[in-house]
Amino acid sequence: MCGLTGIWSNGSRGDLQTSIRRMSDALDHRGPDAGGDWVDADAGVALGHRRLAIVELSELGAQPMHSACGRYVLVFNGEIYNHLELRRALDAAGKGGDWRGGSDTETLLAGFVAWGVAATLQRAVGMFAIALWDRRDRRLTLARDRFGEKPLYYGWAGQGSDRPFVFGSELKALRAFPGFDNGIDRGSLGLMLQFCAVPAPHAIFEGVFQLSPGTLLTLDAADLAARQVKVTPFWRADDMARRGLADPFRDEGDAIDALDAALREAISVQMIADVPVGAFLSGGIDSSTVVAIMQAQSARPVQTFTVGFDEAGFDEAPFAAAVARHLGTEHNELRVSAADALNVIPRLATMYDEPFADSSQIPTSIICAAARGSVTVALSGDGGDELFGGYNRYVWGQRIWRPVAPLPFGLRRALGAAILAIPTPAWNGLGAAMPKALQASLFGDKAHKMGRRLETVRTLDDLYRSLVTEWPVSEIPVLDAQSRATRLDDLGLVAGIDAPEQRMMLWDSLTYLPDDILTKVDRAAMAVSLETRVPMLDHRVAEVAWRLPMDMKIRNGQGKWALRQVLDRYVPRALIERPKAGFGAPIGQWLRGPLRDWAEALLDETRLRNEGYLEPEVIRALWHQHLSGQHDWTIRLWSVLMFQAWLEGGGSSGVAQMPTKRLV
Repeated sequence: MCGLTGIWSNGSRGDLQTSIRRMSDALDHRGPDAGGDWVDADAGVALGHRRLAIVELSELGAQPMHSACGRYVLVFNGEIYNHLELRRALDAAGKGGDWRGGSDTETLLAGFVAWGVAATLQRAVGMFAIALWDRRDRRLTLARDRFGEKPLYYGWAGQGSDRPFVFGSELKALRAFPGFDNGIDRGSLGLMLQFCAVPAPHAIFEGVFQLSPGTLLTLDAADLAARQVKVTPFWRADDMARRGLADPFRDEGDAIDALDAALREAISVQMIADVPVGAFLSGGIDSSTVVAIMQAQSARPVQTFTVGFDEAGFDEAPFAAAVARHLGTEHNELRVSAADALNVIPRLATMYDEPFADSSQIPTSIICAAARGSVTVALSGDGGDELFGGYNRYVWGQRIWRPVAPLPFGLRRALGAAILAIPTPAWNGLGAAMPKALQASLFGDKAHKMGRRLETVRTLDDLYRSLVTEWPVSEIPVLDAQSRATRLDDLGLVAGIDAPEQRMMLWDSLTYLPDDILTKVDRAAMAVSLETRVPMLDHRVAEVAWRLPMDMKIRNGQGKWALRQVLDRYVPRALIERPKAGFGAPIGQWLRGPLRDWAEALLDETRLRNEGYLEPEVIRALWHQHLSGQHDWTIRLWSVLMFQAWLEGGGSSGVAQMPTKRLV
């Protein structure tokens, strides 16, 4: 796991060496073990790299790395788990040559020479972001892995006609380029408030973008002069999904065996490293499956890590501890208090580099820091919900929609308004009669959220999109902005997928998973130089998952049926069966308590008005309603607060222009 960055300028090149080193140094947390750079002043190209040594710890793994033929120069972030298999294929074809070391970077370069970039990446099993310079053809290629485990930003720095093309693993690298003064993209800010993260291909700065998962970007001299790029897919999750649905498993036993085998293979190769390896363990289905299979294939106790909260409804630590005892892992538990959160929050804006507002970023950053004290690599269970039907919306979406769909739209709106008319405390009173597991789910907040959705949705797909967005577009309080399209607007991605639950899973895999979940883990882990690996997102596991018929994912109102059958082979069902809980933090409670003064300062009306990005009246109204307990606006407020904290930390590179209108 590393950090990469680079520059290509066809105008005034300035001091490329100084610039690339500044940009690389901004990524030293991603690679504290070593750094390197390469400059071709004649071409106006510079590549920089920071290294976290995981495999081939010697200098033979150093980057930037040149191909044996001298044509290519590569900087690479990630891991290619099957690189030894690729080496054997190259050797068998007489294209391997004399290997200098044991790094997957060298394997990639040999593959690019022999097979081409796209064909090599299609053969690769792993996570990666790459930048490849072709010295012969003067062409730059950027690529990002299939699901988006590794980040890659690119764009043009500054305002002039000769703006250089810059790229890097994080925006920190781009911002370190001398002359980077790109302003905030208000449309992207609106998306951030909607989704709690800026979705690819957008980025928070004007003229800057995220490379979408599974794509290649190519740039030659003519493209550079025209400030245009070519982005093409080398792999598509929607195509994989349609292939799987067209070839479903017929026998449950065969399906479970195939899933078990795919997981064992993925986890086995991801346990390989020349440094200590551990795993995150929440005690839920996904992480327990990963840890159980790790322990089954390990000769020594696996190191596992979890965090727990003192607040009721948020503490999963006892479940994790029970699973750890059964499996015999070396378990580490860390308790998280409001004071711990206060210590983390000032670092979040720098850690996430771009406004990011999934509040589970707090426990994630804490558990990553704790794990880094013992291991350099940690496996996680992320991806299981999207692949195997784990989110509650997959189970409840149709149940909610079925009784209201026949109602005229006007009557649905009236029902939504009636739900909203009942104050949150009253709904919470109704929820108090429910089981404790549901009481912790902010019953009143969920009722009001559903009421707001019923006022606007016309189809089940509309209901899904409304459930994964926090603010309707017409209500987003961003001033002087234009709307931005996202992948949720591309209905072609789910064309031919009839089951609503399957469409939701695919959309989540294309949007929520890379934009939120994987971003959250990558930034938190790399801030402390920890490599995280996600076995569920081995594309061979995903291919098996998409061959599972719906009743092997969701059965009797419960998701992850097939994954549960695999886990049953390793862990007693009694240790796992409990209502699904997210990896969250009690932010709503903390905002009314120990975080109140911090939030009040960021939401000061005069401050908001002077900054000129958000409507002060809307934000202040939300804040007062939340403090009074009339509504729970935790998610909306946290997204605003994370933007404000990022802005306070120097997020804006440009001067705010005074706004005239709301995002429309």
